[in-house]
Amino acid sequence: MSTAASATPSSAPTAHVRIIASPQSWVEGEAVRQLEAMARLPGMRLAVGLPDLHPGKGAPVGAAFTSEGFLYPYLVGNDIGCGMGLFDVDLLARKAKAERWASKLDLEGPWSGDAEGFLSEQGVKATGFEAALGTVGGGNHFAEVQRVDAVHDAEAFAALGLAADRLLLLVHSGSRGLGEAILRSHVDRHAAGGLGDDSAEARAYLARHDHAVEWARANRALVARRMLDGIGALGRRVLDVCHNSVTPLKVDGRTQWLHRKGAAPSDEGPVVIPGSRGALSYLVAPVGDGTVSAHSLAHGAGRKWTRTAARERIKERFTAESLTRTSFKSHVVCENKDLLFEEAPHAYKAIDRVVTDLVEAGLVRVVATLAPVLTYKTRARGE
Repeated sequence: MSTAASATPSSAPTAHVRIIASPQSWVEGEAVRQLEAMARLPGMRLAVGLPDLHPGKGAPVGAAFTSEGFLYPYLVGNDIGCGMGLFDVDLLARKAKAERWASKLDLEGPWSGDAEGFLSEQGVKATGFEAALGTVGGGNHFAEVQRVDAVHDAEAFAALGLAADRLLLLVHSGSRGLGEAILRSHVDRHAAGGLGDDSAEARAYLARHDHAVEWARANRALVARRMLDGIGALGRRVLDVCHNSVTPLKVDGRTQWLHRKGAAPSDEGPVVIPGSRGALSYLVAPVGDGTVSAHSLAHGAGRKWTRTAARERIKERFTAESLTRTSFKSHVVCENKDLLFEEAPHAYKAIDRVVTDLVEAGLVRVVATLAPVLTYKTRARGE
């Protein structure tokens, strides 16, 4: 029989709480409260808030947690396996045709190819959610053609097989409805409670979780293929990192569970930390042994305003049409007006500050900065 742990903060000893952010970075008080509440869950050992920390639905985003004896599906969330895939594009940046691409790119609806066959090629089982395979999804997900803004570590950049004059493609997406179904199955039985890690239910969750992580990685690959087909290019996957997951971690010979909710891994090589669609993205190389930060890094800029606040504030200052271009003169494909306002650059923290905090904390070194050329969100129309 599985063991469910209460998600209500208890009087048990609190895990160590660490927030990696400089005094120059603004972290909302509610995000800190959520981090501290999660640190009081049974079995928690460490709760780390990264510089992009912000409030989520009950648990904060931009955080990593280690626990012992229990694992918490609720901390992983509904978009299991969500992450960033970076692809090298065989087109020179000077040959980018952003306006033309923006007028014709369409990644909505099911892929016209053999979804089950594609998954099989990726070593992933079909799930019944294949209609969503190859789609970006909503919220802060995107596919973005980028150019190299500057190279800061030429050796590390070249080691990835990259060239400063070529385009790149960054895909941010996850497991779509599959991850939602897995979380819903858990929440219906245990709400926000955890599972004893020696239970049959924990093992069943982990098997479904691991499958969703692989499905999400395949989804990013197919989104990239659809984008590359749309711009008439070929590409090569450079890296793919997941920022919503739970994985085992050996600490002093004991198994702990590392939960990442909007936290990129620092133990899998270089990662891309994107800003908003109107800011630079940072290709960084992790440094250090990772113990201070629960082997994790910021996964993006982090929200500064809630979606409701962003809609209200930004509608007063900008038209929807003006938000389809950025200060980098890049184009934005987003025909859902609410989403266009909710995801405006102004709704996010400054990515430069987030990355500087990581550098100053001795967690990363910057390899290159990447600038947006074309950001794809959705063709789905809405007000």
